[in-house]
Amino acid sequence: MVFDPPFQIHEPARPSSGFVFDAPHSGAIYPPEFLAVSRLDPLTLRRSEDAHVDALFAQMVALGSPLMRARFPRAYLDLNREPYELDPRMFEGRLPGFANTRSMRVAGGLGTVPRIVADGQEIYRKRFSVEEAMARIEALYKPYHRALRQLISRTQAGFGYAVLIDCHSMPSTSLANEDLGKVDLILGDRYGTSCSPVLTDIVENALRERGYGVARNRPYAGGYITESYGEPGVGRHALQIEINRALYMDERTMARRPGFDELARDLCSAFSHIIAAFEDHLGQPAIAAE
Repeated sequence: MVFDPPFQIHEPARPSSGFVFDAPHSGAIYPPEFLAVSRLDPLTLRRSEDAHVDALFAQMVALGSPLMRARFPRAYLDLNREPYELDPRMFEGRLPGFANTRSMRVAGGLGTVPRIVADGQEIYRKRFSVEEAMARIEALYKPYHRALRQLISRTQAGFGYAVLIDCHSMPSTSLANEDLGKVDLILGDRYGTSCSPVLTDIVENALRERGYGVARNRPYAGGYITESYGEPGVGRHALQIEINRALYMDERTMARRPGFDELARDLCSAFSHIIAAFEDHLGQPAIAAE
């Protein structure tokens, strides 16, 4: 299989906090058979990819937190969706009755198996089998989410709480119609429901102190992952971070810009403070899990 393994979990030598980071859209392996049935060239397919986001957050492992990342691309299978948000127009054959065919994301072409890339261009030359879509979900989607749930559960068992930081990037053009001023990062906490408001405050303040413009929930409030894994009432928090791609990469070629290293350092510095401040709020010192 071309995705072997389909995802990776980079573990710290000594876990030292209840924070977990994941990059579900940074995968950049495009199978030849996928490229063969796509009407788009490889660079255009990458418009849906959160290119280099896993590398931006790689230093979190040195801070004592695991980092999970997908290796398959979002254009092939989107992990930030329900397992069966599927568009019947894409497939030969009948979808199972439990498939969600009427969600807004499906209508927009961005279901679990996307019909379009992020700028609206159709991916596939023709319909393909329902069995192929189901195979992707069984082989890639379900193992990823099973491993992420286990990672969060293990983290909470070790530290008494768990914080999932769901790491993404956004095209700079996505802010064109928003009257938000200078925005470098957007924090999505499902309007205060997926994590403690204190956590969002701490993250926003730490980023602003390092000179970044920060907005909340507009236009990105958090997707399926944030909504599903954030249960602050039982000590599990989830916060989505969207980073403006213009900060660190050439959006046309996907190449890293000189600002990449500075941003990575600032994120590491910010989360070193964030972790300590949130644990101080919880009254729980940073200690290694047994």
